[in-house]
Amino acid sequence: MFPLVAKRYIIFFLLLLAAVAKMAAQMVTGKITDKEFGDPMPGVRIHYVDDKSTMVVSDINGNFKIAARKGQLLFSIIGYDHFLAETDGRDQKLEVTLVETASSLKEVEIVRKKQKYSRKNNPAVEMMRKVIAAKKSSDLYAQDYFSYQKYEKMTLALNEFTEKVFEDDHFKHFPFLKEHVETCPETGKLILPLTVEEKVSRQIYRKSPKTEKTIVVGQHNEGVTDLINTGDIVNNMLSDCFQDIDIYKDDVRLFQYPFISPISTKKAIGFYRYFIVDTLQVGNQECFQVDFTPNNAQDFGFSGSLYILADSTWRLKKAHLNIPARSDVNYVEQMDLVLDFEPLPTGEQVVKDNKMIVQLELASFIQKLQVERTVRYSGFDFTAIPDRTFKIRGDVKVDASSKMRDEAFWEEYRPAPLTKSENQLSLLLERIQSIPGMKYIIWVGKAFIENYVETAIDPEKKSKVDIGPINTMIGSNFVEGFRLRASAQTTAALNPHLFAKGYIKYGFGDQRWKGMGEVTYSFNKKEHLPREYPVHNLTFTYTNDVTSPSDKFVPTDKDNVFFALKWTPVKHMNYFERYNLLLDWEWENGFRLTTQLRREWNEGAGALFYQTLNNGTYDATGQYVPNQLAPMPHRITFAEATVGLEFQPGATYLNTKARRVPTNFDSPIMGVKHTVGVKGVLGGEYNYNFTELTIYKRFWLHSWGKIDCYGTYGMQWNKVPFPFLVMPATNLSYIMELNSFSLVSNMEFLTDRNTSVFLSWDMNGKILNRIPLIKKLKWREFIGLNMMWGKLTDKNNPFLAQNYGDSELMFFPGVYKQGDFQYVSHMIDPKKPYFELVVGVHNIFKLFHVEYVHRLNYHYPDTKRWGIRFTFRVTF
Repeated sequence: MFPLVAKRYIIFFLLLLAAVAKMAAQMVTGKITDKEFGDPMPGVRIHYVDDKSTMVVSDINGNFKIAARKGQLLFSIIGYDHFLAETDGRDQKLEVTLVETASSLKEVEIVRKKQKYSRKNNPAVEMMRKVIAAKKSSDLYAQDYFSYQKYEKMTLALNEFTEKVFEDDHFKHFPFLKEHVETCPETGKLILPLTVEEKVSRQIYRKSPKTEKTIVVGQHNEGVTDLINTGDIVNNMLSDCFQDIDIYKDDVRLFQYPFISPISTKKAIGFYRYFIVDTLQVGNQECFQVDFTPNNAQDFGFSGSLYILADSTWRLKKAHLNIPARSDVNYVEQMDLVLDFEPLPTGEQVVKDNKMIVQLELASFIQKLQVERTVRYSGFDFTAIPDRTFKIRGDVKVDASSKMRDEAFWEEYRPAPLTKSENQLSLLLERIQSIPGMKYIIWVGKAFIENYVETAIDPEKKSKVDIGPINTMIGSNFVEGFRLRASAQTTAALNPHLFAKGYIKYGFGDQRWKGMGEVTYSFNKKEHLPREYPVHNLTFTYTNDVTSPSDKFVPTDKDNVFFALKWTPVKHMNYFERYNLLLDWEWENGFRLTTQLRREWNEGAGALFYQTLNNGTYDATGQYVPNQLAPMPHRITFAEATVGLEFQPGATYLNTKARRVPTNFDSPIMGVKHTVGVKGVLGGEYNYNFTELTIYKRFWLHSWGKIDCYGTYGMQWNKVPFPFLVMPATNLSYIMELNSFSLVSNMEFLTDRNTSVFLSWDMNGKILNRIPLIKKLKWREFIGLNMMWGKLTDKNNPFLAQNYGDSELMFFPGVYKQGDFQYVSHMIDPKKPYFELVVGVHNIFKLFHVEYVHRLNYHYPDTKRWGIRFTFRVTF
């Protein structure tokens, strides 16, 4: 998933350049059709006669767009006569029809696209079956060992600059930008490079035991991301969304989604339509050109052309991939990917060069972006690799000198020199910073984006202390009423190993001061903050505050103002004082160990109180209820130790100042945690043992989207009062939250055995994309089922007469209404699971997600049977 914070960082670039308003670009647009049949023509090449570098290709619907200039446009495709059109340098719309010329193929029958498509007796399909079968001969993983060198370059740029753009009032104040604008050879459009990232690595592999590692030997990052202290989030986000494209694999991960490869062994023939177009020369070798497109253009798949060697080996010589114009992929205006293959002396046909250009349009009022990714593979070697070379923690090892490579190093590995504008990114940065008042604009922009205010205004100086989070400064709840809070944290600029954070706040309703202080020592050096992966931290925290029991399930700061609006009143809260010592240790292979010591007291607040069963009475109905006249314990105190182990192979994260955001939701999770409470230690009043198991797995259904499965099991082993029972994860706000119950109120179900399962199926528009008119909206349907099984054993059941008078068990929470005590916490029938049904529509305006939640059972007088939840989320 592509998190919202990542989008904000991209928008920040535009704020720096005052390009929030759309810059009108002069373009020539149009549609190309077959003159005889009127069919749209994809794959037509369009460029100016005097400059082939301006070439663009028509999409699956025959539409095209090219930067306007005065001259002649040439339209060409094999099998049709060329067509010339005059352009005057202004906005134009052309309707182009091409006339077919006579052509033939040797030994291959051409199947017309305008015929009804059938896989049966289709020469194109039969050819593709042979191509798919031939993949085995190029499988590097069949070798005992292999290694190769890999050069990667990623450039982010503002797209579609024209002379008219520089006449706009926004850019009149930045005349120097003209010196940094250049023409993209592949698209012919003017671009302004913002960032460039280069990496050189060595990939190594052995079959037994199966191991694959990456050794990074060179890194180079430069650009406007240097203006923000956590600027690496942009490069990490781009790397996660725009990865290597290996069409030999069945699934290709792109834009955080799996795309079916056009030569997938199991799925390609059923997912794509193939058309033999012609024979032609590619690099002095005769090839068959086979075009392909998904059965449904809105599914997540490629379209394009495969160039297959006409030498009976059925190997690929070249592949040109793009995304259909009607694809359901968000923000991608056009994508072009070219893969060039070459044979190795051992016979394998491998990718030599990989070049991807993606043109993005986030919104109509924001300047367009372009991402260009170039990869060169070289130095393939199949000799044995010493075992010691594979003794690397995790999958990636970064050479200590990788960021200190000189220009001679980069000249050796670069397939082409950096462009003039890419070489001058540091100069661009200096010029931006020299603009009067710009450092204040940057300072305010960073505060808005990162949710923190830096104490260093000068962009060249790193902030040692940040004020925030900003979204916790004001808020309210039942106990505190209106409250104010001031928070701050230190950064690695002050000390890369020692960090501090904390807050103070005041509630005008309870008229009490509260606060938190935390000190963290990181055993590994950090770039910005202690939560950066991998974590090797020892943290001590002191907190004196007020909370509700359900707040522990909120993934962000509990004082976040956006979570203050609840769908149900939260009157049961408690004051607490907590001392917490945490050792958090992560390994690159996905293991995470946490050990924690905690001492805490809780004091009832609002409608929550603690009263043992030996202080009860019978009401008029004969119900055993708390005795209001009896003394109640002022506080409960406990001391506990927790050990947790989690395994999440392939986990990746984006680090922000507010929190660490996971990015690879394909990574499974398995976790176990056990907590022991000890009576008589540090004032602890209770003995208990609590065990929790967690499991998560995502299943991709290809064009049918994905299913996420998340489950937890909790067990309280001992006889304990209700604060130590198992409480299901609940979400009391209107903001959607994954893996929580949306219509279960605070402490509604208390058990000592609990299993919660959350199933969600994001169908990715599979149904809505086939409904006329609706499919134009590119909405994506979503269904989910939340289930809970629970049991409260007799030893912890306060409703059993055998437990009346017990001095350890407590009455479940409740409220007094007209003098009668009514419980708000209930038991769940072990034979009757709780169910919630979720139906939603995502991707509304590419940003808004809304869900309808219906509670299927366990209806009480104050139960909310349905609700609407929403969120803002940016996804491709």
